Amino acid sequence: MQTCPASFDLIDPILFTIGPDGFNLGTHEPAWFALRWYALAYIAGLMLGWRYMLALSRRAHIWHPRDDKKGKSPFNEAQVDDLLIWATLGVIAGGRMGYVVFYMPEMIWERPLDIVLGITDGGMAFHGGLIGVALALWYFARSQKLNLWQIADAAAVVTPIGLFFGRMANFINGELWGRPWDGPWAMTFANDPYCVPRHPSQLYEAALEGLALFAIINIATWKFRSLAKPGLNAGLFLLCYGLFRALMETVREPDAHMPEALQGIVTMGMLLSLPMIGLGAWLIWRNIKDDLKLPAGKA
Repeated sequence: MQTCPASFDLIDPILFTIGPDGFNLGTHEPAWFALRWYALAYIAGLMLGWRYMLALSRRAHIWHPRDDKKGKSPFNEAQVDDLLIWATLGVIAGGRMGYVVFYMPEMIWERPLDIVLGITDGGMAFHGGLIGVALALWYFARSQKLNLWQIADAAAVVTPIGLFFGRMANFINGELWGRPWDGPWAMTFANDPYCVPRHPSQLYEAALEGLALFAIINIATWKFRSLAKPGLNAGLFLLCYGLFRALMETVREPDAHMPEALQGIVTMGMLLSLPMIGLGAWLIWRNIKDDLKLPAGKA
């Protein structure tokens, strides 16, 4: 229920519904089925990511140093098709369980059925989805006898596409808004019970976690041949996303589920990003440490 006039309400969160009165654009009740922009964001991210990964599999030269003209792609198109299924399961199952465990743990004992049934109303966590996809990639690489880091590197190239669409869907839904702010582009959100101007942090995250991260990893891929160093793209993704997310947490509305002693100091998003930053930095260092060594006798 709307409690506040929203600054932006040109796009209805529900694209269309099918109900007793037939097909309707926008929100109409009662409805048997409703297609939300939030669901379309996941579909668009997965489909575009799949198509881009197919393109990566067809370009064997980018997986090897510039002087290697005979190298092959580490996986084929049929394997990319199979990977899409596993990645989809990882995103949905991991994202939902991450949301429940990290942000709504009381749902486990108070409303366990909502863990599955309530997924259509939203409630997905990126860090949970990351864990789910990581497990899916590990199983897929093991079953196909592929190099896990090369699969993870390809996933790192395409994942920012889904992050961009996901954050834009958060904006359309009027959720995950920013902290109160009275700056020139402050916005109000319909579901905000306090009805105060806020940072449109969803748009900031779409720009950083989506567009900027996509640009960084793709420049590394196409200009610097980062795919020739297994694990480097994965490290760039983990490090940059972790830093961007920690930065955005300073303008995003703090989580309500943090222990009282930590409220106002750190957020759940910051805590969950720390392991990403550490692992990402280690993967990058592991891949470039030999390149940083100076010749003997030079300082």
